[in-house]
Amino acid sequence: MSEVLIVDDDHNFRETLRELLSDAGYQTLVATNAEEAITLLQTTTPELTLCDWKMPGGGGEQFLKSLQSEGLLTTMPVIILTAHGTGPNAIQAMQLGAYDFITKPLDIDLALATVARAIRHMELQREVEVLRQQRFRDRFVEDMTTSEEGLKPQLIGNSPAWIEVFKNIGRVAATDVGVLLLGESGTGKEVVARAIHQNSARSRRTFIILNCAALPPELLESELFGHERGAFTGAIAQKRGKFEAADGGTIFLDEIGELPLSLQPKLLRVLQEHTFERVGGTVSIHTDVRVIAATNRPLEDDVEQKTFRADLFYRLNAFTVRLPPLRERQSDILPLAEYFLARYAQRNQIASTGLAADAIMALHNYSFPGNVRELEHLIERAAVKAGGRAITAEQIQAELTKEKSSSPAVFDNQTAMGMPFHEAVASWERHLIEQALMASQGNKSDAARRLGIHRRLLYEKLAGLGIK
Repeated sequence: MSEVLIVDDDHNFRETLRELLSDAGYQTLVATNAEEAITLLQTTTPELTLCDWKMPGGGGEQFLKSLQSEGLLTTMPVIILTAHGTGPNAIQAMQLGAYDFITKPLDIDLALATVARAIRHMELQREVEVLRQQRFRDRFVEDMTTSEEGLKPQLIGNSPAWIEVFKNIGRVAATDVGVLLLGESGTGKEVVARAIHQNSARSRRTFIILNCAALPPELLESELFGHERGAFTGAIAQKRGKFEAADGGTIFLDEIGELPLSLQPKLLRVLQEHTFERVGGTVSIHTDVRVIAATNRPLEDDVEQKTFRADLFYRLNAFTVRLPPLRERQSDILPLAEYFLARYAQRNQIASTGLAADAIMALHNYSFPGNVRELEHLIERAAVKAGGRAITAEQIQAELTKEKSSSPAVFDNQTAMGMPFHEAVASWERHLIEQALMASQGNKSDAARRLGIHRRLLYEKLAGLGIK
């Protein structure tokens, strides 16, 4: 039978709550303020505490700070019950490690449900600790708790599909050939590019990243190749480009399919002759750079449609590494999730938590269309909710529900028939654009191709319809 400590200076409320908890099957202890409760905890270990926020002789703030200093809040949750249910109080209580914050007068059903959930959460926490001791943990988690290296992205996984990626890195890293990384958004192309660089003879030199879709063509050329003073309006000084800065090292060009056709000959020349001129310049600059490019769609289609030069494609495609989506490497989900949890704990200087068995099952039952990046964000959000305790299936499912609720709505033909003509057209356009964006993993150029419209028109539609 679980034991609950009640800390409240109001005798009538304390006794009423004690009776409610006893009727629900809990044993109870009582204290009238924080100091008395702290003394009581020296001789007994209840599974949960219900504590008032403001009390003579020390309230909830003092109680939480005392438990926090002793590191007890992850093993004995504290639920704050208070008539002072202001926003600042709630924020402060949660920052100090409270499990929950409930205002008076009490909703009895809510209070009892919260008590049951907190105690179950602690049971899951203990199960996680047992699983941790039983299960072999990869070296990367141990390293992360003691080293700044742990904050860097890691190549995590031992599934057959991911081992093939490791093998390809081993094959190509020591050479100086160009590499084309293929894979859906969020599969870890930047991490793989960095691993190739770190395992090459260039590892002591610069590794530079540039997303070709992040800048308009006129700025992209300057970023890649630099510019001379006065080359264009606003060019008040000479600027070195990425290729110049990466001399001797590696440059990673993400979303290479977005490189404008007008800049492709200049990139091809760098790859073939290792020379270029700054924008507005006439002096040829030599650079020794290895180029690793990445794309989330088949460049062969762009070559066929004459939006990507065939000679540049073949030059970039000297060696191809395909990165599998997370749904093809399910055995890597748990080690990845544990890695993200450990990294989250280190970054926020909190104790590392774990995943309850039902949470692990929930992760394995999800397809992760956003791949490793989606898993990372999901784990971080769930870890915030868990507050240093074990992450449960309930918290995972709550985050997955949010993901689904943000998905594009299905076009309702019946509703559209009742709209004015222009509103119905706008609704249909929104539906088509959202579906195309979802199918292209958010890649606007790919979405424009799917829709059969120019990319500039798509940007105008997105702005007009308020789609982010």
